[in-house]
Amino acid sequence: MRQLKYREAIDEATRQAMAKDERIIVLGVGVDDAKGIFGTTRGAFERFGSARVFDTPLSEAALTGMCVGAGLRGLHPLLVHARNDFLLLTMDQIVNNAAKWRYMCGGKLRVPVTIRAIIGRGWGQAAQHSQSLQALFAHVPGLSVIMPATPADAKGLLMTALSTDGPVICLEHRWLYEKSGPVPEEPYQIPLGQAGLLREGSDVTIVAVSHMVLEAVQAAEALAADGIQAEIVDVRSLRPLDSATIVRSVAKTGRLVIADTGWKSFGVSAEIAARVGEELFGRLRAPIRRVALPEAPTPGSSALEQVYYPGPREIAAAARLCLEAAHPAALPERPAPARPRDFHGPF
Repeated sequence: MRQLKYREAIDEATRQAMAKDERIIVLGVGVDDAKGIFGTTRGAFERFGSARVFDTPLSEAALTGMCVGAGLRGLHPLLVHARNDFLLLTMDQIVNNAAKWRYMCGGKLRVPVTIRAIIGRGWGQAAQHSQSLQALFAHVPGLSVIMPATPADAKGLLMTALSTDGPVICLEHRWLYEKSGPVPEEPYQIPLGQAGLLREGSDVTIVAVSHMVLEAVQAAEALAADGIQAEIVDVRSLRPLDSATIVRSVAKTGRLVIADTGWKSFGVSAEIAARVGEELFGRLRAPIRRVALPEAPTPGSSALEQVYYPGPREIAAAARLCLEAAHPAALPERPAPARPRDFHGPF
């Protein structure tokens, strides 16, 4: 099968969805410029022009409100934010309007709006430009939240979002855009709420989110060298969350490590741990371990980033702790991996 980069898969999904559905429009700051949001919107602009792909002023709340209205009037806007941090300016429109119209109108009104936003670190993006805020949005009924980790999932999940008549938030990690993988050429969809089983194993389950999926794969390879077989579940969709696949895997291995790109407290890892605890109480062979960000805002300096972000080594260490629960070993001091060479700013 041909290989596409993550950003190319998003671009293709957008073009194919727009060709199929003339109601889809793309808007946001910079969607029509030469860079086109890491190249994810440029192809759509070149094919469909400024009537359906257009630049906007930097006014997040107004843009989101406009998209909610456009959705109610029959269009399907795809709103692109270069950073998910700016979605905080739009919470009223997303939480109080987009998420609720269906319920407040007895199902008679729907808001087909897809919002893409970028998460994760770049090159010193710091506390207001590199947060992973998925837990905020996944908390709200009426919103769907997806976080594809592979090029194939990025295309399939985005095409599903663009055919759904409810609001969907798609969060993409910066470090994924240059990653390549097999992607079918024809249009296809991946259902919301369906996790992916990335690797089978018998000793411990690693449930990972977004870029942490790639980190989990590296951790699993390191564990395999020591004879430990880790099973990796890529959640792909936070809301709806595929609890069945997660529980089925943990029931088999008896051990669970959750790796999230966000904070630990009140976050995605807490929700997954709670669901597994509800279903498998008494059947777990070790305490659940979570790998997430420290309880502090994101630092901007490269030196602090090295100790702030967990990576494969922390995931592998957590898995080993699960296997040594009776006599846990001390966690070694291990720096987070350096920025990948294929990552390019400025976003």
